Amino acid sequence: MRLVSLVLLLTFTLLVFSAGNILPGAAAGEQKVWAREGSSAMLPCYLSPRKQGRIWKQPSDWTSVLWKRHGGSAHQEPHVVLEVEYTGLRKTALPMRPRVSVQDSALRSGNFSLRIDPVRSGDAGLYEAQVAYSTEVQSCQVELGIVTVTLSPPGPVVEGEPLLMSCNSSHRARLVETCWFHNGRPVPTTKDFYSLHGALSILQPSVSDSGSWHCQLRYSDNVVVSATHDLQILGFDGPANPVVYAAAGSAADLPCTLSYLPSAFGINAVAAHWSHLAGGHLQDWIISQNQSSRSFPLHLPAVGPDDAGRYSCAVPVGSKTMRRDVTLAVVTVTPSIPGPISEGSHLLLTCGVTHLQGHERFQWKLLSSAPTNKKGAMFTSHNLKDHRSQTGRTLDIPQVSQKDVGIWECSVYGPEGRLGAVEYGLQITGAQVSSPPTIFSGQVTFGLTVTLFFLLMVCILALALQKRARIPASYPALEGIVAVAVPNKKGVEESQKETIQQTEC
Repeated sequence: MRLVSLVLLLTFTLLVFSAGNILPGAAAGEQKVWAREGSSAMLPCYLSPRKQGRIWKQPSDWTSVLWKRHGGSAHQEPHVVLEVEYTGLRKTALPMRPRVSVQDSALRSGNFSLRIDPVRSGDAGLYEAQVAYSTEVQSCQVELGIVTVTLSPPGPVVEGEPLLMSCNSSHRARLVETCWFHNGRPVPTTKDFYSLHGALSILQPSVSDSGSWHCQLRYSDNVVVSATHDLQILGFDGPANPVVYAAAGSAADLPCTLSYLPSAFGINAVAAHWSHLAGGHLQDWIISQNQSSRSFPLHLPAVGPDDAGRYSCAVPVGSKTMRRDVTLAVVTVTPSIPGPISEGSHLLLTCGVTHLQGHERFQWKLLSSAPTNKKGAMFTSHNLKDHRSQTGRTLDIPQVSQKDVGIWECSVYGPEGRLGAVEYGLQITGAQVSSPPTIFSGQVTFGLTVTLFFLLMVCILALALQKRARIPASYPALEGIVAVAVPNKKGVEESQKETIQQTEC
């Protein structure tokens, strides 16, 4: 009986001693750390509180740590991963030299954990740390399991191309179930998403499928392994087939914006190729940007109905090419009277769109009108009455008047709001553009007219009087002229004699 008690006492003492030197369960291989390939892993190893209190009363210069990795089979000898001598000298295995480390500041506090960054699929296995201080040695054993998430095809994931995501681990038990989660929500099996043997197939990836993907593997021994992958799908921002509405004669900017910067995928330079088929002729443009930009808009300075249609934006990414179609819809106004518009005419203004989608709504509004006689006020869309704003494609003006002169706007609306607008300037033939004269200016004009008429009458009267005054003074001269104009021969001879006589006298 005493012998049995002694054996039990020794066994309990040995267990207590082992608990102070080895992390619980580590010696039996129960401590296991899972890490996803490409991420970092921390293999923990700490001095127990009882030993730490005793050792740190002594100089820490006599402390060293040696990390070893056991081979894949029992016959393979362990090999050194990292060694830190008490002098501070470090020795690292060549294959893992740039990826393994221990922190000096952590060593002084009793933390001898090994950091592996990044983790590779071949790093899975059993790791052991031996911490030597003074004359004692502490051991830590940690098993590292690797979870791998792979994409097929590799490289940048392009919108619209089929994608296969696989999730595997180094666990040796039989895989029972695989579950996938997107942004924390379970992914159901549909025609676009299909899961089989740990792999998830996405037939047509879109930008909305980007984000956090989480795979969860459950094995026959009830071990559950999971990993998270941040999926970035390179595509275009905005709707799949955008429509840009532009007024005839105005400028238009067609969007072509990537969902991520090309530099995030290791692409330094990207050029977009725009093309448009118009009238049997292919037009093309090249838009180049640097790696800090992801937008490649096409600017058209002035568009007309002939410019409307489908434009294609192609962006090459490595060996793949992404395409986005943009439709340009030109908004126009067509009057029922092609020539000059006379006051009192019946006018119809029709708002047209070259590419109707079927959900458009139209609204007419008079933005500004010509001045009226009421204090020369300028009416705007803020103080117009109800009959100055109408809905529908056609604006009906039964009798065009001065109050209809101005800028009319036709706005196109859709489910997402206002899509575009076009303006039409309505002018009446012969209508005064400037403001009419005031009452004061009319009185001045009337006074000037009367004054001019009075002056004209005075001038006519003066001329008549002057002519009348000149006629009596001219009569004797006229009689002499008549007498001279009808002389006879005898009279001439007598006249000559009288003249000679007068000369002699």
